[in-house]
Amino acid sequence: MQGIFIPVAYAKADGQTTWQCPRHLDFLERHSDKIEAAGPLSDTARLGRDGMWIVEADAEEDVDRLVQEDQFWPTGLRKSYAIIKWTQVYAAGSRLIAPS
Repeated sequence: MQGIFIPVAYAKADGQTTWQCPRHLDFLERHSDKIEAAGPLSDTARLGRDGMWIVEADAEEDVDRLVQEDQFWPTGLRKSYAIIKWTQVYAAGSRLIAPS
């Protein structure tokens, strides 16, 4: 059964990710069947250092593989990441689960 996972990646402190951005976006496009949305998290210095994806996958291990295949991981631009499983209960003005 597929689930929705939110990988949150944390960049190195220098925030030097912009030179890799075209390759990163190419990667996201190649995996658009799984990665539903992606983007940087806001930071006060506007470096776009940390990022978040919304991924539909069968297992957390599938998401782990995706994160490690992204250009930002093997180049050392990400220092760590966390994968959080998410259960959506509300969307577009409607409940997606029945009250218990």
